Amino acid sequence: MMKRLVSTLLLAIASLMFTTAAVSEPLKIGYSDWPGWVTWEIAIEKNMFKKVGVDVDFEWFDYVASLDAFASGQLDAVSVTNGDALVTGATGAQNVMILINDYSDGNDMVVGAPGITSIKDLKGKKVGVEIGFVDHLLLLKALEKNGMSEKDVELVNVPTNETPQVLASGQVDAIGAWQPSSGQALSLVPGSSPIFTSADEPGLIYDVLAVSPTSLAQHREEWAKVLKVWDMAVAYLNDPATRDDAISIMAARVGLSPKAYKSFLAGTHIMNIQEALKYAKKAKGFSSIYGSSQISDDFNVANKVYAKPQPIDSYIDMSLMKAVK
Repeated sequence: MMKRLVSTLLLAIASLMFTTAAVSEPLKIGYSDWPGWVTWEIAIEKNMFKKVGVDVDFEWFDYVASLDAFASGQLDAVSVTNGDALVTGATGAQNVMILINDYSDGNDMVVGAPGITSIKDLKGKKVGVEIGFVDHLLLLKALEKNGMSEKDVELVNVPTNETPQVLASGQVDAIGAWQPSSGQALSLVPGSSPIFTSADEPGLIYDVLAVSPTSLAQHREEWAKVLKVWDMAVAYLNDPATRDDAISIMAARVGLSPKAYKSFLAGTHIMNIQEALKYAKKAKGFSSIYGSSQISDDFNVANKVYAKPQPIDSYIDMSLMKAVK
């Protein structure tokens, strides 16, 4: 009888220890090299998460690797574009966008080789772009605005991080890429120039924090605190008294000088939650994350990135943003 009692007690203690360990595990968030996501580095360096009482573990990845890690269950959340959140969900890793970090405002570019000065100059030319990713969509929008279509150019599928070298080699006449690759292309190829950018179509690309539905359901209060920290980090970046320090922190994360990093910030419209709420309303078109995501979904299906349209509303939960004070 005593043995059974001791055994039961030991099991109860072990169960309690396991439960406590599970509860105390930090939220695991993947992030990568984009100004709207590197902003998290300010919060990390300044211990802002500790100030609001939430335990997080940020893990640094190359962008595609971060999506793979999220899809394999290694992360609770990942920093991703709204279009790629749909791709990730359609291929099996369901996610919910709970925070709009920014929209691209010039950092995503179609960069033309020397002599290519407009989108119309691309007729019959080769364009290197990672097919199915956001700058493929940017290219299509650029063509559409100039009375052209994808049939007017020859697409060459190139990983985004290889686009600068491909442009420099002369294999293509233009590339579509985001920073830092777009900036590297401009530096590597004298005479090259941006002929269309995300500043020409604000809202085409929103950058977000996407969380697994399970983690969101189990840790909703913690995620609300993460959003509060986001506002603290953006405030630190925007405050003239601390802006230089903030930029230095961000630049150090990606191995650039603060001076060089300032140009990246100019092409990214980083938003606090109050401003981001303007884009969180249901509407058609690029002025809403719902409308933008619908356009991305149409693009993804048309380009066979995935087969069936995704239920947009199930991917977006702006209620935590609305609750942050």
